[in-house]
Amino acid sequence: MGNLFDLTGKTAIITGSSRGIGKAIAHRMAEHGANVVISSRKLDACKEAAEEINSALGRNAAIAVAANIATKEALQNLVDETMRAFGAVDILVCNAASNPHFGPMESITDDQFTKVLQNNIISNHWLIQMCAPQMRKRKDGAIMIISSVGGLAGSAVIGAYNISKAADMQMARNLAVEFGPDNVRVNTIAPGLIKTDFAKALWDNPEILKQYAGISCLGRVGEADEIAGMAVFLAAPAGAFATGQTFVVDGGQMAT
Repeated sequence: MGNLFDLTGKTAIITGSSRGIGKAIAHRMAEHGANVVISSRKLDACKEAAEEINSALGRNAAIAVAANIATKEALQNLVDETMRAFGAVDILVCNAASNPHFGPMESITDDQFTKVLQNNIISNHWLIQMCAPQMRKRKDGAIMIISSVGGLAGSAVIGAYNISKAADMQMARNLAVEFGPDNVRVNTIAPGLIKTDFAKALWDNPEILKQYAGISCLGRVGEADEIAGMAVFLAAPAGAFATGQTFVVDGGQMAT
């Protein structure tokens, strides 16, 4: 199998990759040889992240394509621009997500709930359906959805988000069954509490942080790079026999 983590010649689209977990995944995949497409709503932020990766690696590994994941046309443009630049999509990481409500579900508005379901489930479905046909035709591809340990438990403050993340796990199982005969693998990664801007409402709250540290085997918050390593594994030959699974990376939170 050669180098188990070699991604040379592969092209990856990573949504929500101008910062946080998505940016770390893009950087590490590029380090392992892949071409990567940086995407989020703001083009300037995407360009900055792509330039940072290219400068660090000394090659033009990353391009920037802005896309609002709530818009089907924007996602199709993301795929089209990737094809124009690199000729294929070999790896897809659906990382972008929304959580506009922090509090009990009894106080969430219809618009907020709809936004969570749209951006965290339906948009992933759209993008996968745009990328999967070419993977299936080539008999090779890796698709990942960044879920959350929230999809495995209840919460008094991020209930709608957790519902969407549980749905992503089931989406991966269903698509693994459908795409498996064509050697296209579909998995989810379920991070625990990771120190990113997206999760700041949790790790920046002293009470929540203390509670998390008390139930986590490692007793700390995770770093974005610690999720990126799992993504590289699943995209590379090392993960060639893994599909339909949820890989929990949470410092041992769920073990307790």
